[in-house]
Amino acid sequence: MEKRCIKNFDELAITPNRKIVLEIMEAGYAAVSTEKVIDSSIFIVGNVLTIKGKEFNLSKFKNIKIVGFGKSSCEAALSLEKILGDRINEGVVIGLEKVVSENIETFAGTHPRPSEMNIEAGKKIYELVEQANEDDLIIVLVSGGGSALLCYPENEYIQGAKLYDSFLESGKTISQINTVRKHISLLKGGGLAKVAYPATVVGLIFSDVPGDAFGDVASGPTYKDMTSINDAKQIIFNNNLGDFDLVETTKEDKYFEKVYNFVLVSNKIAVEAMARKAQEFDLKINIASTDLYDVIDRALEKIFILEKDNSIVLAAGEPSIQVKNKGGKGGRNLHMGLSVIKKKLIDENSVFVSFASDGMDNSNVAGAIIDKNTIEKIERLGLNIDDYLERFDSYPVFEKSGDAIMTGPTGANVSDLMILLTKK
Repeated sequence: MEKRCIKNFDELAITPNRKIVLEIMEAGYAAVSTEKVIDSSIFIVGNVLTIKGKEFNLSKFKNIKIVGFGKSSCEAALSLEKILGDRINEGVVIGLEKVVSENIETFAGTHPRPSEMNIEAGKKIYELVEQANEDDLIIVLVSGGGSALLCYPENEYIQGAKLYDSFLESGKTISQINTVRKHISLLKGGGLAKVAYPATVVGLIFSDVPGDAFGDVASGPTYKDMTSINDAKQIIFNNNLGDFDLVETTKEDKYFEKVYNFVLVSNKIAVEAMARKAQEFDLKINIASTDLYDVIDRALEKIFILEKDNSIVLAAGEPSIQVKNKGGKGGRNLHMGLSVIKKKLIDENSVFVSFASDGMDNSNVAGAIIDKNTIEKIERLGLNIDDYLERFDSYPVFEKSGDAIMTGPTGANVSDLMILLTKK
């Protein structure tokens, strides 16, 4: 049997409906596995490298260089190294943990708040790309978390940390924060493509952004930016974020003529895989949205309005949450699960789960499974749901009830995923 991603699967699968939901979760995780996706999307025959059907004749390039940033970048680098081997001349990748690589230097950085730890890798990435020539091929591994992990110039991490703290309190969308991020960096917002010019650049995109806004993944280092410095200024002004040193992103088409971006992973791929798995259980399938940015209450309305007997509702996105009180533990998914209980949306026939595709919902758990058993355990423990919600401290509730979902870091990140099963 294939190894499961959910470590406490058997402990959680105490009812037939729970087991169905957990099996569907596993299908979602498997579909966005970094190693599996690279193995199925990229291969080499002789001197021809094929990426999702596009061929690159490697004999035309003097050097092959790898750079990467984001939660999936180190795992992606190792998988790519298995394919290209000693053809890789040099590389620099920053993720959450260092890995052992023959030809690529790896760094561990901080996320979600950037810090000085991220600068060393950012500088090396800049220098490697800046030294590239016309006959060089640069493969860029771009994944969720890259906006925080990729920092250059040196003052970017200071501005980035200030920006993150401000937006955490504002509850604004990832697109808005990334618009500002693009204008405090030399590499984001197409900056890396400009620095690499005239080399050939291949972007391998592991998208964590809801919808098809792939230029927002890691703030779009290989995409031409369609926003302006005035857009960033307006967002800063509207949200009273303070002072930032802004730069305009490059708009000249010539810097993107030899840039090829390939989206290898997105939340749509995960949702489609979960839908295929749901068909095995003869369930009616409804997809609420793969672009769920709404506040949590509205997001839950969009999901539960589609509830019917013998059905599964699937959704993906990053519901908005305005954190007013710091100090609690847990992220969007656990908070959403607790909100479902407070709103009394679950009956004896339904199971709900919202989970982080990277396995870390601002904690060491991916999310929590919610059904009548969860509610009964919380009631027996005498836990005050309103109190925990008010303090943004959802983690202890599910830790005590035993309904937290344990995966560990998955090495993938395609936004949050939601499942609502209703089956008598």
